[in-house]
Order: sequence, then C-alpha cells, then structure tokens
Amino acid sequence: MTRAVLFDVDGVLMHGWHTREDRRRRWDVHLKDDLGVDPADFYEQFIRTRFISEVLNGRRSLIAELEEVLPRIGYRGSPMNFAAYWLQRDAQLNHPLLDAIRQLRASGKVGKLYIASNQEHLRALHLWSALGLQHLFDDIFYAARLGASKPDRGFFEDVAKRIGPQAEPPLLFDDHDAVVDAARAFGWEAVIYNDLEDFTTHPWVAERISSSQ
Repeated sequence: MTRAVLFDVDGVLMHGWHTREDRRRRWDVHLKDDLGVDPADFYEQFIRTRFISEVLNGRRSLIAELEEVLPRIGYRGSPMNFAAYWLQRDAQLNHPLLDAIRQLRASGKVGKLYIASNQEHLRALHLWSALGLQHLFDDIFYAARLGASKPDRGFFEDVAKRIGPQAEPPLLFDDHDAVVDAARAFGWEAVIYNDLEDFTTHPWVAERISSSQ
C-alpha cells in the first residue's frame, strides 16, 4: 500500500488566485473592456455573496446564479458566454509543477495522485477534461461534489473515505495556511506551496523524483 498525494488548484496547479496577493494573476483584468462588467462589482455582488454561499458548495448552479446577478451589474448577454470567458481566462496551468508531478508518478513509488480543491461543478469539469488534468491525476475532489469546502473538517473526512486507508498519511500541497493547519489537525501531512521548490525539495518527494531521472 502506498501514499496518496493531493494538490490544490488555484495557487498550486494553476496560476491565478493565490492566498498571497503578490502572487495573484487576475483573470478579470480586461473584464470591463471585453464584457462591460466592472470587476469590483462582480466580486462584491457575485463572488462574495452568491458564489461562496450558494455555488461553491453545490447548492445552486453557476449558470443559474449568473443569470440572476449579471443583469444587475450591466451584462445583458448569455450567462453561458460569461462563464466561458471566465473559464478560458482563469486557466493558466503551472507547467513546471505538472512536469515535476509527472516525474513523481514515473518513479512508481507513489500511490494515487489527486486534486483537492474548492471548486464548483463547471470549472471542476473544465479543469479535468478541457485542460487535461484527467491524464495526470486519478480523481478530483472538490467542494461542490462533496458538499463541503476546505478548511472544513467535513471536506477531509469525505476525501479520506474516498481514497481509503493509506500506508502513510496523505500528503497535501496547498497555498492556504488555514487549509494546511486543518489538514494537519486531521492527521495528514500538509505543506504550504508558494514555489516549485516547495514540492521538489520535500524529502519524500525529492527521493522519488531523483530515482525516476
């Protein structure tokens, strides 16, 4: 029996939102020019309210919520087009990290590789299918699928049931201090991720990557 390794999406597998503001790559820089929606209005009237409370945990669909909110902030087009714009621009893969994860898998000395992230259904499917993460990872555990989000204990409990018993505590890479603390409290090993070296120099990972080269 081998060890499961799990990765967050934003700030880890993807460039974009990061807990540290200096590391963020915003998808909405041209939102006002392209779609006529002010990013600040979108954040205040959708992300902080409907998205976090209703969409992220799967209570309401992204499209249904966008359809209600977007006309109030100046967008008259299809919510499907808005969602497509959002997904396409919030999709900067962290290729150096993905390459290093491929080396870890190639070593043959790791269990299954998983994604563990706070996502809603549409983006999770986009990450998995359109961006091809299905070819590297064994499954994606996300907030809307589980009905719980990190750092809630329920998220880790549900993931633990799905991955089954492990020879060693699962190893999680995440950019959020609260998530890392919660994972550790649950009995996992968790590491704050800021740079590629946070993964490649982790002793357990480094030993296996070097053996695959």
